[in-house]
Amino acid sequence: MRILIRTSKWAVWARRVGALALPMAALPVLLHRGHVITSDNFLVIETIALSLAALAMIMAVIAFVRLWFTGDQGWWKASLAFIFGAFCLAPAAYFAYEAVHRPTTPDVTTDFASPPLLASLTGSDTVTPQQRAAIEAQFPNARSRNYPIAAPEMFDTIADIVDNRGWDVRTSRRPTTQLDTGQLDAIVTTLLGFRQEVAIRVAGSADGTTISMRSASLTSFPDFGENGQRIEAFLLDLDNQVTLMLRNATPAGPADADN
Repeated sequence: MRILIRTSKWAVWARRVGALALPMAALPVLLHRGHVITSDNFLVIETIALSLAALAMIMAVIAFVRLWFTGDQGWWKASLAFIFGAFCLAPAAYFAYEAVHRPTTPDVTTDFASPPLLASLTGSDTVTPQQRAAIEAQFPNARSRNYPIAAPEMFDTIADIVDNRGWDVRTSRRPTTQLDTGQLDAIVTTLLGFRQEVAIRVAGSADGTTISMRSASLTSFPDFGENGQRIEAFLLDLDNQVTLMLRNATPAGPADADN
C-alpha cells in the first residue's frame, strides 16, 4: 500500500507570504531613493512589508512544530519562509538599535547663535541650552572653522569636496571678494532614501574666512546621528585639505621679506 505524505499548508503559505514580503521590502527603498514615491508612502509600504515578514516567520515556526509531529513534507518551504522574513526584519532591527543608542539630531549646526539658512526650510526649531549642550557633547568636532585663506578660494575648495561626495547642489553663491559672504546648499539622500539638507556658509574677513555648517533632516524620520556625523566628517576633510593648501603654498622669498 502506498503511503501518501502531505505537504504542510502552513509551510506552503509561510513561503508565499515570505516571498511576497521580500520584494515588497526591498523595492520601495530603491523607489524612495529615486524619489519615485514619497516618504509617507514609503513608510506605509515598509510597515506592511515588515508585518508580512513577521507573519511569515511566525507561520514558519508553526509549520516547523507541526512538521515535527506529523512527519509531513514542507521543511524546505518553511525554512525559506523563515529566511525571507529574517532577511526583511534584520535591517529594521539594526535601525531600531541605532535609534535607541544614537539620539536623534534632526538639526545640527556649528553656529547655534546664527545658523546658516536652509533653502528648503523657512526656519529652525528653537534649541534649548540642554539640547545644545547634548549636541555639542555628542559631536565635539562640529564647530565653526577659521582659516587664513581668502573667502573665494575657500568656497572653491568646499565646492570641490561637496562635488566629490556626490551631494545634489541646489543653490550656490560664491563670494566675489575677500570680505564677501557666500553659501552653498545641497541635498543629501540617506541609505533609506530620506532627504537631508546641508548648508555651508563662507564668511570672509580681513584675517581669513569663517566656515559655518548646518545639516538638517527634511522629514521627521530619525536620522540616527547622521547630521552631526556628516558635519564632523566634512569638516575633517576640509581641515586636511586646508592643511595641504597651506603646506603647498609658496613661501615668501628673501626679496619679498625685505619689501
